[in-house]
Amino acid sequence: MSVLRRTAIAALAGTSIEYYDFFLYGTASALVFPTVFFPSEATATSLLASFSSFAIGFLARPLGAVIFGHIGDRRGRKPALVVALLLMGAATTLIGCLPSYAQVGAVAPVLLVALRLLQGLALGGQWGGAILIVTEDAPPSRRGFYGSFAQMGAPLGAIFANVIFLVVSAIVGSDGLLSWAWRIPFLLSIALIGVALITQFKLQDTVAFRAFREIEAHRPGIGVGGSPVVKSFRLFPKQILQAAGAFVAMNVSFYVLVTFSLAYGSNASGLSIPSSTMLTGVLLGAIVMVPGTFLSSVISDRWGRRSILIASSALLACWAFALFPLLNTRTLWGICTALCVGQFLNGMIFGPLAPLFSELFPPAVRYSGASLAYQLGAILGGALAPLVATSLLIRFGTPAVSIYMAVMCVITIVSVWSISEPRSA
Repeated sequence: MSVLRRTAIAALAGTSIEYYDFFLYGTASALVFPTVFFPSEATATSLLASFSSFAIGFLARPLGAVIFGHIGDRRGRKPALVVALLLMGAATTLIGCLPSYAQVGAVAPVLLVALRLLQGLALGGQWGGAILIVTEDAPPSRRGFYGSFAQMGAPLGAIFANVIFLVVSAIVGSDGLLSWAWRIPFLLSIALIGVALITQFKLQDTVAFRAFREIEAHRPGIGVGGSPVVKSFRLFPKQILQAAGAFVAMNVSFYVLVTFSLAYGSNASGLSIPSSTMLTGVLLGAIVMVPGTFLSSVISDRWGRRSILIASSALLACWAFALFPLLNTRTLWGICTALCVGQFLNGMIFGPLAPLFSELFPPAVRYSGASLAYQLGAILGGALAPLVATSLLIRFGTPAVSIYMAVMCVITIVSVWSISEPRSA
């Protein structure tokens, strides 16, 4: 097996586990945390409080991008990845050890929010390193293919998180899940992060980074001195905003489909669909997202990143208006259709973002620029998506949520349309 393929597989394993940890919180914030950490007589109030804590993790992600972007551009892609994985594993495991609100009162949600912030810091730095490890040394005509391995970690992480919750819920029941068993998926992060670290420690930094360090150390310009984060903001503000805008449609829709849909079907709308049914739909949607991500990544190597992103975003904007009528059928086929089609289109958007982000920035600030753009897009998109969707649902109903998703798709289309042809290095 070639070095590049081994690296791609290692990046897939590390990214899958990192996102597993992060997505556990999203699933728990819809099904468990409103009762365990944010109890209230009003269900909507508990849900909004839980989703607010979910959003806080996103607010920490730009800071993580700054910290790990600096490490990644100055010290190397590999050390930044390893530290990010360690931080995520520790934070996720500790969430599984927290006392509930019934046990210690307001201290419990405070500790939960603090650990969610650490999760955000870790994910803020991990994604940029994962995509650069697999795209920097790939031939320009194969960047999409190799980048897909890092990208597929996101849906695979969602799959693992929901499988664990389904299995635990089936074994112990709803009461057992709320009383103690919700901790199991979080505690399992110890074993998973151990596997990821073993894999990640075998990686080498990219040839492109090592060559850049050797050359830039002996010439002026965008060199190794100074802060790469500051340089990325000063020299490439347009590219950062373009890339952030390119991400918002997928990020909003993803968290509406994965997190908000669980709450919508289970308790927020009065549909009272069993959580196991909703989790099954979310799980199948995440599975379908994997081939969508891979397919669009490979196609983008031939047809270009922009065309795939624009077409997929337009289709997703249309599908937003079919989503809730299908969920409202309360049938397994309707729920699965709604979530699977939406997630396949999300995958079609997500796949080409890895090579696109890598191609927008030069090696000197590539880790910082790509990470900052991704995390700014996450704040504008996924951080507020469940909270905004819940607020819109309460006040205006489901059509407003669909319009919200469609507007985000338009933002992505405009952002991608404005991007110039990618750089070759």
